[in-house]
This record gives sequence, structure tokens and C-alpha cells, in this order.
Amino acid sequence: MSRKNARRQPAISPGSPCPCGLDSPYRDCCGAIHDGRRQAATAELLMRSRYSAFAVRDAAYLLRSWHPSTRPSRLDFDPEQRWTRLDILGTTGGSAFHTEGTVEFRAHFSVRGHADVQHEDSRFVRDEGRWVYLGPVPSPVAVSGC
Repeated sequence: MSRKNARRQPAISPGSPCPCGLDSPYRDCCGAIHDGRRQAATAELLMRSRYSAFAVRDAAYLLRSWHPSTRPSRLDFDPEQRWTRLDILGTTGGSAFHTEGTVEFRAHFSVRGHADVQHEDSRFVRDEGRWVYLGPVPSPVAVSGC
């Protein structure tokens, strides 16, 4: 096997465990959301499906699940990056009865063998009845005294 082939993202088959960490095969979990067989019922499930889309490099799904006001025109994946684990740290709102929600998470990954983590508190809203990613929760602005 060439070095180039050895660095490819590990294949995730329909029967593989879902990258999002829930106890279901990919095809029945995030795969069903990616291919449109069902929608994410909560902001947390949308977050999990987006993490899995990064793991399987599904740019089309990531763009579809991004709010039009903040969506980039395209996504490029680093071929050396491997997504290894998702930790959901907390949620607010985001249920079937809400129109907004947040999900705080840590997404673990490695690049060229070096482990790292992305930590974000993400904002989600409903757009035409379905959950979409809006962006990170803005950091509070520090006000300095006189």
C-alpha cells in the first residue's frame, strides 16, 4: 500500500458504528440523516450528524445543514485529519418544542498523528421547520473599567 493510500480517512460502511458515538450503526443513525431518510429531531442530533459528516467528509450535507446567513460557499477537508470522538458537554433548548438551542461539545481529532480537540458552544435554529447550524455562541464582550 502506498503512503498516500495509508493516509486516507478510514472507510465507514453502513454497518459501522456511527462516528457520533450513539449505539447504532451509521446507516440507522447519522447516515439516515445524511441521506435524507429522516431529519434531526433535536439540535443535539443535528450536532451529532454534523460531526459524523466531518468524519465521513460529506460536504454537501454539512452545507445543507448550515444556516444560509452563515454558510460558507464551500468546504475543504484536510486529508490528514481524522475525527476520533465526540463529547457532548451540555445543551440548552433545542428540543422538538424549541426554535433555538445550543450544544456545547468537544470534537477530538488528530492531524498527522498529533491529537487535538475543538471545543465549541454552537447555536442552532429552525429554518423552514428543520434544525440548522447557525454558528458558535458569541463570547461575552469584556468591559474594562475606567
